[in-house]
Amino acid sequence: MTPAEQVLWQALRGKQWDGLKFRSQHPVGRFILDFWYPACRLVVELDGGVYEGQEAHDEARTKALEAYGYHVIRFRNEEVINDLPSLLERIREAAGVRPP
Repeated sequence: MTPAEQVLWQALRGKQWDGLKFRSQHPVGRFILDFWYPACRLVVELDGGVYEGQEAHDEARTKALEAYGYHVIRFRNEEVINDLPSLLERIREAAGVRPP
């Protein structure tokens, strides 16, 4: 995991965040998903650093996953590091969960 993935995983793992059960580095077909919330088929992908210049690849990957019924949201590593609370709120909204 990248440092940003580690930070996000610390916030999501073990149902500690709103009781949502996320999986990390979950295989789906030919893809490895950064984070997956199976209850609503939500995929959370982090981009940055290594992924610079990979926008076309990321877009194709997103379209392929959406074709299988997954909802994909992407964040930049910097968002995790600089504004984790806001990012978590956006994940909550995408998962259709109301704040506690």
